[in-house]
Amino acid sequence: MALILAGGRGSRLMQLTESQSKPAVPFGGKFRIIDFPLSNCMNSGIRRVGVATQYKAHTLIKHIQNGWGFLRAELHEFIEIWPAQQQTDDESWYSGTADAVYQNINIIKGHRPDYILVLAGDHIYKQDYSRLITHHVKSGADVTVSCVEVPVEEAKGFGVVDIDGDGNIISFVEKPETPPTMPGRSDMSLASMGIYVFNADFLYEHLCRDQQLADSSHDFGKDIVPYLVGRCKLMAHLFSDSCVICGTQTESYWRDVGTLDAYWEANIDLTHVIPSLDLYDNNWPIWTYQVQRPAAKFVFDSPSRRGAAVDSLVSAGCVVSGGIVERSLLFTDVRVNSYATVRDSVILPECDIGRSAYINKVVMAKNCRIPEGMVIGKDAADDARRFYRSEGGVTLVTPEMLEKLAAEEEAAQRR
Repeated sequence: MALILAGGRGSRLMQLTESQSKPAVPFGGKFRIIDFPLSNCMNSGIRRVGVATQYKAHTLIKHIQNGWGFLRAELHEFIEIWPAQQQTDDESWYSGTADAVYQNINIIKGHRPDYILVLAGDHIYKQDYSRLITHHVKSGADVTVSCVEVPVEEAKGFGVVDIDGDGNIISFVEKPETPPTMPGRSDMSLASMGIYVFNADFLYEHLCRDQQLADSSHDFGKDIVPYLVGRCKLMAHLFSDSCVICGTQTESYWRDVGTLDAYWEANIDLTHVIPSLDLYDNNWPIWTYQVQRPAAKFVFDSPSRRGAAVDSLVSAGCVVSGGIVERSLLFTDVRVNSYATVRDSVILPECDIGRSAYINKVVMAKNCRIPEGMVIGKDAADDARRFYRSEGGVTLVTPEMLEKLAAEEEAAQRR
């Protein structure tokens, strides 16, 4: 069975996660981040899934209940939500990834799995977990860690494994200044994806052992896996061996969209003629829940007022009414009004772009109402004063920021 750890806040996404956890953040026009590991489970034939939630989980729980309730209990299939319930003697919330599994250990044992697949709930990728599990079983491993190949310089921000020629993990280091490299590849390192396959009894034993340690953070990457190095058969699995590559894709795709810049970049990549991630492949669909809305609509066609979108993704329910959308991604129920321009931007659901507004390199949170004539994305200093501007030059706009700005302007007028 699989357990998806979906309780993380994702604080580096700034105000996008003020009211919801990172796995619930919308992605790609109609999906949420959690849909990717859930879809990978379904497509891999794994139909027993627990989703451990904690931080501001209402949006995530509602999404899973609405969109992922199609499995049949009488066939022992399920996607269950496992919120933090203070199930241990100290009545604590989940204190780490391993603790999240430990607190549900009795539920897991009740399903009597032979192998347990532990997944992160906050990455964008397509992976056939059945290949990963097959590799684990055939190798005779106690634990298998799924690893992605990354350039050495990028590896400094990950947990990095060092392997021998047979794929055995011989060391595991967290965010090393000098990352170990792959055998025969001095330019590449293996970063842990936060995906593990455990033999069930072996996992129970080491979760219980770790719980007795007062100085442990009860985390798989920081505590469990490093302890196991040299003490058991610990194998690395290359993501390239189980990544689903199809359609227009040419290489393995795995993204941690944990920063505003990374989130913007991964969404905007989907607008390219040949994106790095192919979402149009019917052989490995990404499933989700979506509201039933009419088709996107584009109106007005005169030289001065034309409703058009170029190199963009426009979701159901959108109305582009005499505005121009370029290299952007519009989620459900976005309206772009006359003479407005939206460029290189990610617009989340139910936003309204006022007449003659100019929006450039923006991530716009749900339910924003952009006033007529507002300009965002031309003056970096002005954007940073009014909103949040990232190091990569992406401006985040939220309804709360707009309300505060309107109140300040009203107060200034009264003075």
